Amino acid sequence: MNWDQIEGNWKKFKGMAQQQWGKLTDDDLDVIEGKRTELVGRLQERYGYAKEQAEREVETWLNRH
Repeated sequence: MNWDQIEGNWKKFKGMAQQQWGKLTDDDLDVIEGKRTELVGRLQERYGYAKEQAEREVETWLNRH
């Protein structure tokens, strides 16, 4: 799956994202709106990840869906 599909179907995928990253709030997910850079940034904020680690997390999640 590519990111355009996730962005286009964000309502479907935001529940999956919240299951994966439980520290993301509903407000976080609304702000993200399917934007990969926003998701990476929120993961950095909530989990204290370095940018590279957040990118790897998102890539791994993307490959599973």
